[in-house]
Amino acid sequence: MKKICVIGLGYIGLPTAAIFARAGYDIVGVDVSERVVNSLNKGIVTIEEAGLPELVKEAVEKGKLRASLTPEEADVFIIAVPTPIHEDYTANVDYVINATKAIVPFVKKGDVVIVESTIPPRTMDDVVAPILQEAGLDVQNDIFLAHCPERVLPGRILIELIENTRIVGGTTPVAAKKAADVYRAIVTGDVIETEALTAEMSKLMENTFRDVNIALANELAKISAKLGVNAHHVIELANKHPRVNIHQPGPGVGGHCLAVDPYFIVEKARNESVLIKLSRDINNSMPEFVVEKIEELTVQIEKPKIAVLGLTYKGNIDDVRESPAIEIYQLLANNPRFETVAHDPHVQQDQVAFPLLSLEDALHDANVAVVLADHNEFKTLDSQYVASKMKTPVVFDTKNCTNLDNDYLTLYKIGDLSGLKPIQL
Repeated sequence: MKKICVIGLGYIGLPTAAIFARAGYDIVGVDVSERVVNSLNKGIVTIEEAGLPELVKEAVEKGKLRASLTPEEADVFIIAVPTPIHEDYTANVDYVINATKAIVPFVKKGDVVIVESTIPPRTMDDVVAPILQEAGLDVQNDIFLAHCPERVLPGRILIELIENTRIVGGTTPVAAKKAADVYRAIVTGDVIETEALTAEMSKLMENTFRDVNIALANELAKISAKLGVNAHHVIELANKHPRVNIHQPGPGVGGHCLAVDPYFIVEKARNESVLIKLSRDINNSMPEFVVEKIEELTVQIEKPKIAVLGLTYKGNIDDVRESPAIEIYQLLANNPRFETVAHDPHVQQDQVAFPLLSLEDALHDANVAVVLADHNEFKTLDSQYVASKMKTPVVFDTKNCTNLDNDYLTLYKIGDLSGLKPIQL
């Protein structure tokens, strides 16, 4: 194994390419975006991830990493393209199909083909393998086809790509071994071999487990608001039990994994996945719940100004994919009763279709500031500063992350809304 071709230079593909380049392999990264390709060939990264700009710059300067609009011959092909969902919540595997077709002319006998994209169960057997077979490539004997789902946390990707256990599911046992050996060249954690279907399901269930747990916490937040109890305190005490680990409530679930992956299971076994589907519905309901509470707060104000603080789906990253914060902003902005503004120190203007303001401008004369991302910048907000900028200093913290002082402003948290009352001018 000397040369690796990585298809897709996004949040997973680019760090993966950079890690293999650092290990000494010749890497060509392929992307459909000319901007991404041109930037990478200059050693410039277009996504935010700790340590990635320095790693990419070094790899490009050493000639170990370069980008292209088209695939090339290689010993290993890694497909790391998006798998979004359609409006009916079924999986869109078009990018995986197109990527597989794109590499066909360059795959030769003895090559390893790995799909890292998160995919519905049986996609390797029913979709990817047939494309290669129809092109005359024998996936049982000539090439080694496997699924190795990414399992990393944004903000820690470069660490977890190396340290986390990897699950490698082959379409044959030999394929599993060959693909696993690719990762053993860089991974310090365990690399476990299994069949493709099991690998597909294991990744989906990892994220489904978390989604269901978050749904439980979000339902608790709604119940607590009705009963007049602090859900954050309830969770803290319940989690003192040695076998209980309730997650935290929030404004919804976002990102390309938790908000999407459970639907891949539902699609394949709708009648059997009742709990999974219900959990998705609960988490999808949270943006409207947040907006309802903002409406209750501002019911006596004719044209309230709402400052949305944070647009990403989690803290200290720039990823707005499937972000509930974006949905909340849009729900507010589409209501002519509100004046809605937004600030996010990690998001660039070209990532969103509405204006981004500075913190000062967003807070200026605002009636409510709603915190939707647990960025470090929001964890250290100064109470006096916030209060001095706002017309009615009321903060709705949906991430339970701020350390604001009620002596200067009114603070509500998503799990502690029993005392919520309309703002008085």
